[in-house]
Amino acid sequence: MRVLLCPDKFAGTLSAPDVAEAVADGWHEVAGGDELLVRPLADGGPGFLDVLADALDARRVPVPTVDPLGRPAAGEILVTADGTAYVESAQACGLHLLGPAERDPKATTSYGLGLLISAAVEHGARQVVIGLGGSATNDAGAGMLTALGVTPLDEAGLALPYGGAALAAVAALGGAPRLRDARLVAATDVDNPLLGLHGASNVFGPQKGADKADVLLLDAALERFAAVLERDLPGCPAGLGVLPGGGAAGGLGAAILALGGSCESGIGLVTRAIGLDTALDTVDLVITGEGSFDHQSLRGKVVAGVAGAARDRGVPCVVLAGRVSTGRREAAAAGVTEAYSLVEHFGGEERGGIEAAMGRPAEGLRALGARLARQWSR
Repeated sequence: MRVLLCPDKFAGTLSAPDVAEAVADGWHEVAGGDELLVRPLADGGPGFLDVLADALDARRVPVPTVDPLGRPAAGEILVTADGTAYVESAQACGLHLLGPAERDPKATTSYGLGLLISAAVEHGARQVVIGLGGSATNDAGAGMLTALGVTPLDEAGLALPYGGAALAAVAALGGAPRLRDARLVAATDVDNPLLGLHGASNVFGPQKGADKADVLLLDAALERFAAVLERDLPGCPAGLGVLPGGGAAGGLGAAILALGGSCESGIGLVTRAIGLDTALDTVDLVITGEGSFDHQSLRGKVVAGVAGAARDRGVPCVVLAGRVSTGRREAAAAGVTEAYSLVEHFGGEERGGIEAAMGRPAEGLRALGARLARQWSR
């Protein structure tokens, strides 16, 4: 039997390659003769580079950067021979880099991402693909732009402090982008605009520590910044605040669009790189998964894309997740044959299943991999 293992990460516990390895170990304990095709997945968020590094002929280049509070952080870029570099915004802007008490999108900065992009340009990249997702920032890329040579200024011509809140005082831009004509591509599956009820501040700000007052302040600050970008940054498209994808990663999408870049589906980019379509054509069963399989999973996330592609080929698709809250009928309509939860495997919420799922995810996934082998292997 040929089985395709193509999970996303389990956020906060295991990377996508680690998830795939655990499930594969469990399957092989029961059905060692089966062929397992391991193709870990990512959209544009954490794990983006790890997945691509396994699939592309590219070299990893360590790059020192800073986290959302300006502290030193270790980053890296992937550089290919054809002049394309890949960057993961979460290495510098990731929410996982901050403790719960440190989360404040009014103050966090995307400056570290600018350092990573600058390093890619210095290594000769003609195209820089930037994975967006999992960010702790809501500064519309102001910090990133500063690192690239474009500084937001106040009425007195002074550089603004970092963070989204400071953009309420932005009046002009200083400098010019140092990109050496490199083309920027935002890899994201978020189509939210920068501004408004469906924008970065309203939709994603609360996940990063913003309360209701913060959301209003940040949305107004980003509206002012978008107007300044349109006026002062050559090549910035009109209507920046409402363009699809502009709200990705706290407005980093808008900053990339303002620099003349484009947005591309992150999961689409990854699936092409790892040859997922070819693998789907040759297997008898697909196993995918993510940390939480919920209503958002069926709206453009990794699992939805995999399940839909399997359904179109008549191949059964099983989802493994830390927690499952999607209804069976809704999941089945999306192409999911079965879904299994680590929380339920460990006895449910009442019996400490959540703690066990967070503390022993690899153990649970190995057990579920063995269970699936007993059910599905010929």
